[in-house]
Amino acid sequence: MDKVSIGLLGFGTVGTGVVRLLTKERKRLEERIGCTIHLEKILVRNKNRPRKVLIDSRKLTTDVYEILDNPEIDIVIELIGGIDQAYRYILRALKNKKNVVTANKDLMAEYGEELLLEAKKNRCDLYYEASVAGGIPILRALTDSFAADRIQKMIGIVNGTTNYILSKMSHEGLSYEKSLASAQRLGFAEADPTSDVEGLDAARKMVILSRLAYSIPVRLEDVKIKGITNVTREDIVYAQKLGYTIKLVGIAEVSNGDIDVRVEPTLLPAAHPLAAVENENNAIYVYGSAVGETMFYGPGAGEGPTAVSVVSDLLSVIRNMALGVTGHHIFVPKKEMHPRKDSLIESQFFVRLHMKDKPGSFSKLTDLFKEQDINLEKLYQEPVLGQDIAEISIVTHRTKKVLFEKSFEMLKRFEVVLNAKYFRVERG
Repeated sequence: MDKVSIGLLGFGTVGTGVVRLLTKERKRLEERIGCTIHLEKILVRNKNRPRKVLIDSRKLTTDVYEILDNPEIDIVIELIGGIDQAYRYILRALKNKKNVVTANKDLMAEYGEELLLEAKKNRCDLYYEASVAGGIPILRALTDSFAADRIQKMIGIVNGTTNYILSKMSHEGLSYEKSLASAQRLGFAEADPTSDVEGLDAARKMVILSRLAYSIPVRLEDVKIKGITNVTREDIVYAQKLGYTIKLVGIAEVSNGDIDVRVEPTLLPAAHPLAAVENENNAIYVYGSAVGETMFYGPGAGEGPTAVSVVSDLLSVIRNMALGVTGHHIFVPKKEMHPRKDSLIESQFFVRLHMKDKPGSFSKLTDLFKEQDINLEKLYQEPVLGQDIAEISIVTHRTKKVLFEKSFEMLKRFEVVLNAKYFRVERG
């Protein structure tokens, strides 16, 4: 195989990084795979728009079918984002016997299983490492490096926007609103940050990770999702007083064949490795029954890191083409989906509340937890200056989720309780 021709869909931030790598590192990459890499066409919206990398304008096209239906093109790289249009383009590429590399997490979370089956049917490759955690090779690790192990649990900081916001709130004392504005100024958050701050972006990534780790067909609707919009600076301060930090984490855990996947603001002990992951960085903590605990850490987005993952996938496809084994590696979930019942879920919980500072108020609180057989591990109480109100923070021992939630609803109905909220605690 002397030459491989590539069609690139999208010339935005990541597309620019891919072209930059294929141009700057072309000789080294070709030496590694033993053939010429030819970038045939690039799909753009506007041919006349200024570019950050030099490119022959004859390679630019606004007609996607010059790529999808071009018999000379062997591999299509999809970087346009979105779901519906990208789905149609990738499906057509696969039906035309073209291998595909994508960075599209939304698409792979929604239609990944269908597209992988189509790829296998047409003996094509479909790689998507860049869809989760940017430059961190976590998907390759799950499919290859951990193939001999049984993964028990994964905890991931997989959204850089929310991690940046919570880092600013934790270390600079900024409010949620000011931290979000800072993220938007720096390009870490979109003008409409809903998908990030409400946990949807992280949930889609946890869907992809869970399918690979457990061979279970997890879907987005199977993930319990809470965002960070209700996290305040005060929540973080009182969590820190008890030795914790608050992170938006995705957690996937299997026990007795049942799976629990969730994304929510969670308290982590200050000594936990994930607690030290700051700003826009990502990390995935993996628990294997044989290997033990491992962590994958690095930049979760950006031109360079994501482009590295895309081009690495491209090289894998070219190697498979040379060996004649494209489509043989395709992995699709084989087990049935059995969500863990709420009655079987256990956790520790962090409760923060304001209570009227009246005789007997505190004992009423502790009596409630005692009656419900919920033990308290940590408790912090201090008066609110200038008011007859006490600020109380509690960390429970591990208890059943349904039992705790029942107790929490009873607590909120106490006349002496002015407001209350809770978060889950994850020790690892």
